[in-house]
Amino acid sequence: MSNIENKKFPIGPFEMPENICDTTLDTYIKAIKDFPGKLKNLIEHFTDEQLDTPYREGGWTVRQLVNHIADSHANSFIRFKLALTEDNPTIKPYDEAKWAELQDSIHMPVKPAMRMIKGTHQRWTTLLKSLTNKQFERTFHHPEHNRNYNLRDNLALYVWHCNHHFAHIENLKKEKGW
Repeated sequence: MSNIENKKFPIGPFEMPENICDTTLDTYIKAIKDFPGKLKNLIEHFTDEQLDTPYREGGWTVRQLVNHIADSHANSFIRFKLALTEDNPTIKPYDEAKWAELQDSIHMPVKPAMRMIKGTHQRWTTLLKSLTNKQFERTFHHPEHNRNYNLRDNLALYVWHCNHHFAHIENLKKEKGW
């Protein structure tokens, strides 16, 4: 993997697990529960200059990453609820790159996004812990991918998403010696 690819995908691209057993589900739910605290510990002493540093050349700033996580995880939480309450609903995709260029993602302090992440993950964890195996098999349709996703697989994707963006920031912090 090239250096630019390594910076884009520091933990590698997402690979859908073949089988997600109950023990793995429990690990995933714990990762969702613990992520806001891990992220807070990683960035809580960052200055505005550090928050405005891109994690790689041509990449988003740390501030944009944190706001992206808030946006993306709120969308995912809503997709879970749609799948649990509707029969294979078609979800609304969004252009995450354009969202990251909006003023709230570029200029606002990260504290509101961190509050969103904390609240979303608290609610998401409670929801996830209440689901049966049958409910984890419920699906939504993603029209851009023309594919149905079940909640078990989508949870795996979002645990990867947490770790993926955490690694972006963690690697930048190490690289800069912060």
